[in-house]
Amino acid sequence: MTKDWFASWFDSPYYHLLYKNRDEEEAEKFILTLVKHLELEANTKVLDLACGKGRHAKTLHKAGLDVLGVDLSPNSIASASEHTTEGLKFAVHDMRETITDQKFKTVFNLFTSFGYFDDNSENLRMLESIHNMLEENGLLVIDFMNANKVIENLVEEEVKIVEQVHFNISRNYDGNHIFKTISFGAEGRNQKHTERVQAIKFNDFESLLSLSKFEILRTFGDFDLNDFSEETSDRLIIIAQKK
Repeated sequence: MTKDWFASWFDSPYYHLLYKNRDEEEAEKFILTLVKHLELEANTKVLDLACGKGRHAKTLHKAGLDVLGVDLSPNSIASASEHTTEGLKFAVHDMRETITDQKFKTVFNLFTSFGYFDDNSENLRMLESIHNMLEENGLLVIDFMNANKVIENLVEEEVKIVEQVHFNISRNYDGNHIFKTISFGAEGRNQKHTERVQAIKFNDFESLLSLSKFEILRTFGDFDLNDFSEETSDRLIIIAQKK
């Protein structure tokens, strides 16, 4: 059986190499601003869903929360687990599945970790799972790209060189998904991976969340929590409450 693209690519060392220079300071500032806005009390139990190597989970813990970070990638969780401590745990987990023995006050799904699938049935399955894992009136925070702006400003071709590896990157939009194809030579062979993310816009999220019994409380358009604009915002950040 062929692995989902995200299961194989996110577990590759070259995925982590390509994205190694992400802005850690910006990410930490965003999380701390978000936690303050949500007024989460110390030791509140939260879930970082699709946590990668745990950079957001570590900051959530630093903010005083009791954090479980989960991700489908065993390599990412192995790296994140080096930071395990009281109130900060990690586990391999598919975000479409319910963690049946725990409940959370807030679930965070950050850095465009949504819409990896072929159709909305999988998105609904994921949201139903989140709904099941939340406490009564619990919150869901989704940090997604602003698909409108990404499509309008799509960089079709670029080359990134990281530690002597030349990553040739191409992008296209087919009306449903945004594709990012990454080709490079490594280990004596040519390799190619394609990231495929659904171009989910605000009205799409409204429909998905309503069907999944969530109410949208607030939207933001950037990591400083300024108002969302479909035309100009870099991000679409949604805070929704379990109904």
